[in-house]
Amino acid sequence: MYIRENTKLRESNYPSEFMKHLFFFFGLFWIHFSASSQGNLPETFFEGKSIVMVSNDPGARPSMTWQQLSDSVHMALVKAGADPVAYFELEQVTLSEEIQADYAKAFLQREVKNIVFVTRKKSEVSIHVGAFSGDGKMINSTALFGVSGIDVPTASELFAGLGTGRKFKNLLVIDVAEFPRISTQEAVSSLRFLPRNPLNLEIFKLGIPIEGSSAQSGFLSYFRYDLYGKSQEAILAEQVAQKSGIQQILEQEYPYQTEWLTEAKPDAELISNKIQFVLMKVEGREADLMKSLGLDPTGLADPSRIVVKYYIKFLVRDELYIGPFWDANPDWRKALRDFLQNQKNKPPVGGLINS
Repeated sequence: MYIRENTKLRESNYPSEFMKHLFFFFGLFWIHFSASSQGNLPETFFEGKSIVMVSNDPGARPSMTWQQLSDSVHMALVKAGADPVAYFELEQVTLSEEIQADYAKAFLQREVKNIVFVTRKKSEVSIHVGAFSGDGKMINSTALFGVSGIDVPTASELFAGLGTGRKFKNLLVIDVAEFPRISTQEAVSSLRFLPRNPLNLEIFKLGIPIEGSSAQSGFLSYFRYDLYGKSQEAILAEQVAQKSGIQQILEQEYPYQTEWLTEAKPDAELISNKIQFVLMKVEGREADLMKSLGLDPTGLADPSRIVVKYYIKFLVRDELYIGPFWDANPDWRKALRDFLQNQKNKPPVGGLINS
């Protein structure tokens, strides 16, 4: 257990020459800090529990696991004034909307106030803080307060400096990073993942969310190591290209009505507009995805490869149709095309099979 004393700046009678050098140093520090920061630091950071979500590029050097990265930044968060009560791998939390909502419920029960993101890329490490929204979105925006450095020590030192001269209410904090396990089995078992195709697709519209729009809860994914740092122009260009690619595949493989979803709407409103089905997309390590969908990943050639899987959500009965074939693929275009083609294929005898 780490017991922290409140600190504040004190007046000094050091020689003026020393003070000049000191102010020069802090001036450089502040310039670097300001250039690396965005958003506003929530006041709850200094007086409430924080959950830390870590995304670690396996190609970054020196090599370390996400747990080792968590250990490396823990004391910096504590010195900054945080109360980091638990660490989780971001990619695990964001496997699906349902899993993410399950984590959010657990955080709400623990009275969490803040979400901290630690993102490690090959040439940059960033630490961001946002207020916990209290729902499955976790945060209400990606414009969070943050600092960045070229490596873990640099980013840690910058972030630890937030505690200089501040009074803390988080006085009794853990001195090592903790990695609790939050069971998502209840969430998975309560969902109706069905290894078959839905009926009546020819009668009702299929809603198509545009990735990155408010119709999808993707704020957390912004801080994944493979996505963080993209410019708004690049993101918009990818959305335009993806919409064009999806449209082309739909025209070739899906003969029924569709409608683009560019903003969040209640299920009742969608149903009233004859949109009873929504095309859903999940992305993650293949073995993790299969488990999150209630499937057995035994026998996968590469359980750790990152794949995309599509499925259809039936809004009226909250049923999730993953199809009779396991058609996940690293290329979202192939994953979508195969999924739509498999809507026409006869279900295999004996249940879902790998296509």
